[in-house]
Amino acid sequence: MADTNTKRRTATVLKPARPPLHKVILLNDDFTPREFVVRLLKAEFRVPEAQANAIMLTAHTKGACVVAVFTKEVAEEKATRATEFARDHGYPLLFSTEPEE
Repeated sequence: MADTNTKRRTATVLKPARPPLHKVILLNDDFTPREFVVRLLKAEFRVPEAQANAIMLTAHTKGACVVAVFTKEVAEEKATRATEFARDHGYPLLFSTEPEE
């Protein structure tokens, strides 16, 4: 029998790709009270009051602000729930989503 050099195959480990992330964006309006926006951010996005105030003020001064980043499904669900909550209380506040770059 002849000597043969055989190499063992190395196991290929496949890593599942991370799902693409999406940003939830708060769009400013001139009708929704600041206190309501802060309360909504604390309730829906579970951010502390100081961070909710910072998000609200950024949206107020710049027109929009990223609230949080989630997977697409979670981002869309949170944006929809927050917008509907505002509508249920008679405010035109709007949240949108877009892919993270």
